[in-house]
Amino acid sequence: MIIRVSLSQQRAVRGILIKQGVIIAGRPKKGAGARKRATGRRKPTKRKGGPYKKKVTDDREDKAVEIEGIVKVVLAGTMFKVELQSGHEVLAHISGKMRKRFIRLVVGDRVRMEMSPYDTTKARITFRIG
Repeated sequence: MIIRVSLSQQRAVRGILIKQGVIIAGRPKKGAGARKRATGRRKPTKRKGGPYKKKVTDDREDKAVEIEGIVKVVLAGTMFKVELQSGHEVLAHISGKMRKRFIRLVVGDRVRMEMSPYDTTKARITFRIG
């Protein structure tokens, strides 16, 4: 026996069944609640120390090395030649926070830099000492 039902009646019945919690096969509803109804998951809670918070410890040996130097040459594009205390020169660029705060560097400024142990010819300037 085949029963013909109009599209508006199908939508009404589907809405009632979804409100009652009955899962209907087919395309899930669009919007914020669609995923929750389709998969049965809840949003992660924002509790302190909950199961979604990971504690990360950084005990790597390849961590950046902090060094100090003096700005010798100002280049284009916020690049600088910085001389280290050992006499070596490295090519350094300004960190994002220093760009954001418009911190100016001139020749003769002492700066603190981070340098990768893998490439000792380049560095990132993180702090202007004076």
